[in-house]
Amino acid sequence: MEQRIILLVEDSPDDVMLTKRAFEKNNIFNKVIVARDGVEALDYMFGTGMYTGRDNKNLPVVVLLDLKLPRIDGLEVLKRLREDARTKLVPVVILTSSTEEMDLINGYKLGANSYVRKPVNFEKFVEAAKHLGLYWLLLNEPPPIPK
Repeated sequence: MEQRIILLVEDSPDDVMLTKRAFEKNNIFNKVIVARDGVEALDYMFGTGMYTGRDNKNLPVVVLLDLKLPRIDGLEVLKRLREDARTKLVPVVILTSSTEEMDLINGYKLGANSYVRKPVNFEKFVEAAKHLGLYWLLLNEPPPIPK
């Protein structure tokens, strides 16, 4: 069985570091692929661009998606993932600092599985990462791989 991958779509190097540290503190040692913008995230998911040739049958068990991204924003990434039969069932957790109500509403309208606001305090972020990991990596049954 292939390793269960987490795709972290995040443009802030500090937030990437904090997320990885929070996972380590919670003994979550899954492989974390980091996409620093929306284009890179879509390239990873569809095996295009810098990820041409990647076996895109090995999809992430969960995508942690920031909304405020360069080149293509998170809501557009989510929309494109949901429009494609290969990725429409991949769990997507919006992980953002946005407090805009329309981001929350549009995220769910576009098919997000969950919407989590990033806590500013590191200890609260560690706790949030623990719950994300427990649910999405241990309890949740991922969808079958499309044929």
